[in-house]
Amino acid sequence: MVRLEAIALFRNLAPGELQALRLITQERQFAAGAEIFRAGAPGDGVYFVQDGLVEISGLVGGDTRRVFSQLGPGEIFGEMAVIEQLPRSASATALVETRVYFIPRGEMLRLIERSPALAFGLLQQISHRLREFNQRHLRELVQAESLAIIGRFAQSIVHDLKNPLSIISLSSELFGLPGIRPEMCAQSQFRIRKQVERINDMISDILIFTQGTKAEAPLAPADYRAFLQALLPDLRAEAELKAVQIELPADPPARPVRLDASRLSRVFFNLCSNAKDFMPNGGKIFLRFQVDENEIVTEIEDTGPGIAPEIADKLFQPFATHGKTRGTGLGLSICKKIVGDHGGRIWARNEPGHGAIFCFALPLAK
Repeated sequence: MVRLEAIALFRNLAPGELQALRLITQERQFAAGAEIFRAGAPGDGVYFVQDGLVEISGLVGGDTRRVFSQLGPGEIFGEMAVIEQLPRSASATALVETRVYFIPRGEMLRLIERSPALAFGLLQQISHRLREFNQRHLRELVQAESLAIIGRFAQSIVHDLKNPLSIISLSSELFGLPGIRPEMCAQSQFRIRKQVERINDMISDILIFTQGTKAEAPLAPADYRAFLQALLPDLRAEAELKAVQIELPADPPARPVRLDASRLSRVFFNLCSNAKDFMPNGGKIFLRFQVDENEIVTEIEDTGPGIAPEIADKLFQPFATHGKTRGTGLGLSICKKIVGDHGGRIWARNEPGHGAIFCFALPLAK
């Protein structure tokens, strides 16, 4: 039997944090063969095996049940429920008499916001689980025609997680510095929370794209300059990890646009990330803006080699990629979908002596 404080995710928690953890943790017991949760059920919290053995399985191809993993004492399952408000994607069953620790989603989120170490540890667990899933189940598809796409797609998810994980890691290190000021602690905590929200948005966008459903974005009028000013610190922090500078020759226009801030932010992160991939030794990204009586056009230009002619007419098609060791080409497809959901349009162009230039137009709020 594994005690709560012996679980790897919780070993480095401070005594006060451990006490808070004990207060929100429930203990549940299941007989052999009992269902802990099933696919499609609400993702209401996260589980840790205290004693016993849990099997995670799901339907593949509509009617074939596949075992994804078997988990023993100390291991975590149901963790995606912490960062996404979506139904369970798999079922969990007790193979033998099993006892588990259960932490409701809301309480876990509040604990994560107070503990950067716990936030970083949880995201490492999720990244590890994605890698483990990729390595185990892609081997079963080695003869399938879609292996290359599926493999790159799994790598792309892990790759996308690395930037926010790096920011969370750097922010959490500040808490251990001597003499750290309270305002810096608050700023680091805010940045960690923003990165957790960003990962949630990433997963939601990919699920929406792969499920082929149309997202009805809850658009609300917002000042475009204020939106960009709030977003720029995170964009720049991530760019600096790759020695890339983001410059604005002029301020964004202070004009009203109907937008979903979290989803539109994903467009900027995707386009800037794409630019950084083609500037491995560093460079610059320029954000420029044009406005008329109907729309705002945002241009994102980099100092890279420009758009390869082989891919120019396929840029926004799903799975189109060229000259990159990672990624599936879904990033630009997701950008196109998000901009389209905002009633806008997106395109790209090359100019002599310039790098790649991506543009998107958003209608002004009337």
